Amino acid sequence: MSAVATHPFVEALVAGGRTLPATDTSWLNQRRAAALERANALSVPTIRDEDWRFTDLAPLNRLRVEPPASAAVLVDATPFAVPEAGFRLTFVDGAYSQPLSGGGVLPEGVTVSTLAEGLKAHAALIEPHLGAHAGFDAQVFTALNTAWLRDGALVHIAKNTVLREPLHLLFVATKKGVATCPRCLIVAESGAECAIIEDYVAATSDAYFTNAVTEIAIAPGARVQHVRLQRESAEAIHIASCAVSLAKDSSYISQSVAFGARLSRYNLDVVHKGEGAAAVIDGLALISGRQLADTHTLMDHAHPNGRCTQLHKTIVGGAAHAVFNGKVLVREGAQLTNSAQQSRNLLLSSTARVDTKPQLEIFADDVKCAHGATVGQLDAEQLFYLKSRGLPDTQARNLLTFAFGAEIVHRIPVKSLVVQLERAVMAHTAHGAQTQAGA
Repeated sequence: MSAVATHPFVEALVAGGRTLPATDTSWLNQRRAAALERANALSVPTIRDEDWRFTDLAPLNRLRVEPPASAAVLVDATPFAVPEAGFRLTFVDGAYSQPLSGGGVLPEGVTVSTLAEGLKAHAALIEPHLGAHAGFDAQVFTALNTAWLRDGALVHIAKNTVLREPLHLLFVATKKGVATCPRCLIVAESGAECAIIEDYVAATSDAYFTNAVTEIAIAPGARVQHVRLQRESAEAIHIASCAVSLAKDSSYISQSVAFGARLSRYNLDVVHKGEGAAAVIDGLALISGRQLADTHTLMDHAHPNGRCTQLHKTIVGGAAHAVFNGKVLVREGAQLTNSAQQSRNLLLSSTARVDTKPQLEIFADDVKCAHGATVGQLDAEQLFYLKSRGLPDTQARNLLTFAFGAEIVHRIPVKSLVVQLERAVMAHTAHGAQTQAGA
């Protein structure tokens, strides 16, 4: 971090963190206190910091925030429903909403609850993981989230339990100027399988701030599929981190789609902590206007025989700006690693911008690793082909742009979400194609 004065926005949140009541769990109070101390010491990153050089956090200067209410307000969550989900846990402006949560009977071995309830019955399970994977020593926003930690979502899948239906963790924003710090902890024991939908939505068009942290611990032989949707208000600021720990022979599959927020930043860190772990990481950002979407990923191969494939795509229209920084780290001794990374970016206007930086750091000699990046506009030959078959120019552009984004969307294993996202992609591409055609 650069040595700059503490940001007034952070000062306001730090002050709010001091007012949170103590919990009944001493170790959690200690972690919150340590995080509060770090948040007070750290500076908000600026464009002088290498990891933030393309992402100016100046909009934070204009955002006056207030802490969320202690009780959730009732909202219509029907537009955000996922019929395939076996259970839904809903938070409104950071507060748990019991009326908007629930579903079918969960199978034996599956726990879905708030962290507050989970700490009462499963403190021994939570303690080794909560705050242990998402480090806050050098990350001011993670430190703020941990300092504010008073509740969140807990998912625990017991040993050898297979959950057939996805679980829906829904976070709804309704109020202007509210700052929330959602927290998710997902623990999959040995041999367990589950699918998690982590969903951030807006029931307002106003500006607000979401600072989310998710920790996922995957035990030997377990498998977790993680679908993450960021569809916040077009005026919102969304900063999030996800830390994933993969044990021996475990598997993590991620599909992340972002098309909301005026400014968004997503950090995904996946660490192989056992031999033979595997990961698939897919990402898609669809932005236009003056939006900025920044995605940073770290694939840390710390043990042999690790596998990972990553594909990140952006569709950028208007004067929007997309950023992707993907790092593959192969540590000494992590032999027979196989890791591939691709960044593919589509510009829909002459004023759209993409900065992409795929990178490899390899300290082992028997590995197979590759990376690549492309940035461009719609292929003129493909456009000509479609138009020669009778399609109007706008429709041809829409079709090609939709196909570009649909590759990621169609990998999501939830049909209703695919339909919702297809509509969003089509609406975005139609607007972008009109902008380019009129340029």
